[in-house]
Amino acid sequence: MEKRLIARGLLAGLVGAVLAFLFARLFAEPVIGRAIAYEDGRTEAEQAQGVHEHGTELFTRGVQAGVGLGFGVLIFGVAMGALFAVLFCVAYGRVGGSAENTAPRLLSVQLAAGAFVAVYLVPFVKYPPNPPAVGQSDTIGMRTGWYLVMVLASVVLAIGALWLAQRLTARLGARDAGLLAAVAYVVVIAVVMVLLPTVDETPEPLRDASGVIIYPGFPADVLYEFRMLSLGTQLVLWATIGLVFSTLAGRLLGGRAESGRASSIAA
Repeated sequence: MEKRLIARGLLAGLVGAVLAFLFARLFAEPVIGRAIAYEDGRTEAEQAQGVHEHGTELFTRGVQAGVGLGFGVLIFGVAMGALFAVLFCVAYGRVGGSAENTAPRLLSVQLAAGAFVAVYLVPFVKYPPNPPAVGQSDTIGMRTGWYLVMVLASVVLAIGALWLAQRLTARLGARDAGLLAAVAYVVVIAVVMVLLPTVDETPEPLRDASGVIIYPGFPADVLYEFRMLSLGTQLVLWATIGLVFSTLAGRLLGGRAESGRASSIAA
């Protein structure tokens, strides 16, 4: 049964990746194009001042926007779909499952919402993504490392919050236990955000030797739109995974429950 659920998770991740890629291709690419145009213009201004030497692109912009983006989203989506199915199997086994066909569907949607918050939304608050031209090339390793630390902390604390809610349910009731666990998660993750270093490498206006601005800083509207569209892309991915998997798992587990009831009646 677990293998069949994981296969459905892979399929849900694939569908989610395709829809997320289409969303990013249609809506985010124009914003990225504006960021690239800013970067090109700034590079020319820096070269005119003799302070910057532009490197050679390994891949053209067309390859990055098409094959590169699509392949990256596909791999990420399928991987998240498989991990989501494993998480579903663990959670469904713990709650014991239900003969009702709606139980696995509701659990799938809840898990997808929780995964979106823990894996992406909370790290997004601390380390929002940046378009091209934002961030220094020699700090990309450091920035990536701190982001992964933030993701890991968020996921571990979310699991801890679920464990705390389960332990407190018998004493406080499901509602109060869940609320207390959520508050604990928010408080601890806020402390983690404060302790982790802040990264702010948005390009400032370029000035000449006399201090006169020769090229503006990075447009705030482009930065805002890119981050919101990045958030939207992940929302499309996780919403699709949750909904597609809920349908597939609901049919599989619902059919299994019906077969079990039929066997009991026949016996």
